[in-house]
Amino acid sequence: MHQAIDEIEAQWGAIDILVNNAGIQRRRPFLEFPEQDWHDVIAVNQTAVFFVSQKVAQQMVTRQRGKIINIGSMQSELGRDTITPYAASKGAVTMLTRGMCVELARYNIQVNAIAPGYFVTEMTQPLADDPAFTGWLTKRTPAARWGKPEELIGAAIFLASAASDFVNGHLLFVDGGMRVAV
Repeated sequence: MHQAIDEIEAQWGAIDILVNNAGIQRRRPFLEFPEQDWHDVIAVNQTAVFFVSQKVAQQMVTRQRGKIINIGSMQSELGRDTITPYAASKGAVTMLTRGMCVELARYNIQVNAIAPGYFVTEMTQPLADDPAFTGWLTKRTPAARWGKPEELIGAAIFLASAASDFVNGHLLFVDGGMRVAV
């Protein structure tokens, strides 16, 4: 991983904005969740965010500037059947975001996270194709629909721009209002 980051910076220049957007999901009941699936979810959703950010931030500290945007999840603050390890990994991303903010803000590095709700993606397509789940989702979400991936672009642009230079440690929910509805 460190070699890949060095190669990117050698070929393309300094990484001024890092978006940690890799993620995987494995759905199984908590009592039946396989150990290897746990390790896979944690490795991609949590460990990779830590080590990629650490390596990139070392160069950002030298330059005294940078933006790190972690892709968390609405599930970092909510529970739901069959996704306990995913929620735990995204909760860790929230706390990594806050901890990195505390340590890196003094170097003019802003670390924030986007917390998407339910968006139709390859990872969620089976849920989107399930009429019962989509019915539950549309009733539960004030916007009454699934999100579209392009609706995350504005949040990312804001957090990557100078408009967010004094925004740090923030978790920006993009969820159609689902998290705040009863």
